[in-house]
Amino acid sequence: MQGTGSADATLPGAMIPRPSWARHCGRWIAHIFTLCALVAWWGYAQIVPPYQVPGPVPVAARMIEFLSDSYLLTQIGISIFHISTAIALSFLLGSALALTARFVPVTRMLIDGVLTPFLNAFSGIGWLFLALLWFGLDDTTVIFAVTMILIPLTAINVRTGLQELDGDMMEMGLSFSRSAYRRFFHIILPLLLPYFFAALRMSFGVSWKVVLTAELFGGNGGLGYILNIARQEFDTETIFAVIVFILIFVVLCEQLLFRPVQRRLDRRYSRA
Repeated sequence: MQGTGSADATLPGAMIPRPSWARHCGRWIAHIFTLCALVAWWGYAQIVPPYQVPGPVPVAARMIEFLSDSYLLTQIGISIFHISTAIALSFLLGSALALTARFVPVTRMLIDGVLTPFLNAFSGIGWLFLALLWFGLDDTTVIFAVTMILIPLTAINVRTGLQELDGDMMEMGLSFSRSAYRRFFHIILPLLLPYFFAALRMSFGVSWKVVLTAELFGGNGGLGYILNIARQEFDTETIFAVIVFILIFVVLCEQLLFRPVQRRLDRRYSRA
C-alpha cells in the first residue's frame, strides 16, 4: 500500500509534535534565573545588617514557623477570607453592572460613561480611608476597600465579552427559541465564560497586592496586620517571610489552578 506512512500522519486527531526542547529550555532558563536571584539575595545579605535584608535561610526558617504556629496560620486564613469575599462580591457587582448596561439600554450611559470610569479612576487609598471613617478598624473595612477596587476589573472584562458576542450565534439562538432566559443561560453565559474567568484571574492577582495595604492600615487581622506589627518591631525576617509566602502561594495557584483551566478554555473555544 503506497503512501500509508504519510497518510497516518494526517489522520484526524493525530498529535502534532510540539517543540519539547523549547519547553525544557524555557524551564531551565526560569530555574537558573530563580537560582541566580537566590544567590544574589544571599550575597547581598552578607554585606548588610540583618535588620535590613535577612538571608534566605532565616526567612525560610521563619516561613516554617508560620506553618507550625496556629496564630500565624489564623492570620493567613483571615487574609484568604478577605480576598475570597472581596473577589466574590466584586464579581457579582461588576458582572451585574456590565449585564445591566447591555440589556437595559437606558442605563448604558450611566454605567459605561459614569460609574465604571469613576470606579476605575478612584484611588484605592481613597476607598481605604473612606472605609476607615465609615467602619473603623474591622474586617468590613478591608473587604469594602478591596471590593471597590476590583469591581471595575470585572465590569470591564464582562462588558468587553458582551461587546464581542458572536452575532451569528445570537441570531441562530433567536431562531431556535424566543425565550430570552433560555438564550441567556444556554448561549450568552457559555460565550462569556472566558471573560468571567479572565476577570477572576485578574482579580486574584490584584487582590493580593491590595489586601496587604488595606490590612496594614485598616485591618485588625491578616498578613497585612502581621506586617504592621513586624514593621513596628523591626522584625525584617517576618516581613520577608510574608512577602515570600504570598509570592509562592500566588505562583502555585497560577500554575496548578489558573493555567490548567485557561488551557482547557483555550482548547474548547478555539475549536468553537
